Amino acid sequence: MSDEDLVELVRQGDDEALEHLINKYKNFVRAKARSYFLIGADREDIVQEGMIGLYKSIRDFRDDKLASFKAFAELCITRQIITAIKTATRQKHIPLNSYVSLDKPIYDEDSDRTLLDVICGSRVTDPEELIINQEEFDDIEVRMGEILSDLERKVLMLYLDGRSYQEIAVDLKRHVKSIDNALQRVKRKLERYLEVRNVN
Repeated sequence: MSDEDLVELVRQGDDEALEHLINKYKNFVRAKARSYFLIGADREDIVQEGMIGLYKSIRDFRDDKLASFKAFAELCITRQIITAIKTATRQKHIPLNSYVSLDKPIYDEDSDRTLLDVICGSRVTDPEELIINQEEFDDIEVRMGEILSDLERKVLMLYLDGRSYQEIAVDLKRHVKSIDNALQRVKRKLERYLEVRNVN
């Protein structure tokens, strides 16, 4: 039975035909994946992208086109891998585009205190100030729990642990774009919270 006939069976709901095609092309996908490198990912991530491309080729193949299924599958697999690599490459610039200046005043434009002062400041040893700082930290933590969704909180914690967008996406079984969107929402929500807090 030809690949084209198997695709037609898959279209009719034949799961065995789908499994047969996937198994038949698995090594082909692995061979294709060897030619590429994905930042922040291992070889299996590229293979997975290739398998997604294979699945799309099975789903989208049309008999009336001049190309054979194998040629169409190769095109879809290659496109999927290249798209994943381009997406990952764009993600690596996000920290540079969303930086926070260490020289920016903490409270308002007239404030003398900057983030750099806080980071480089001497260690607080005054018990009263330690308790006040702890209370402020606890308050911020509680408010974060109220204003952030479950996904946003998980993404933020992993990001603060130094995980890349790609690693967070794998851990949470989400698309990289979903992780980026969640972090953008977190940033907006925290900025609004800090503005309101400073006004009060």
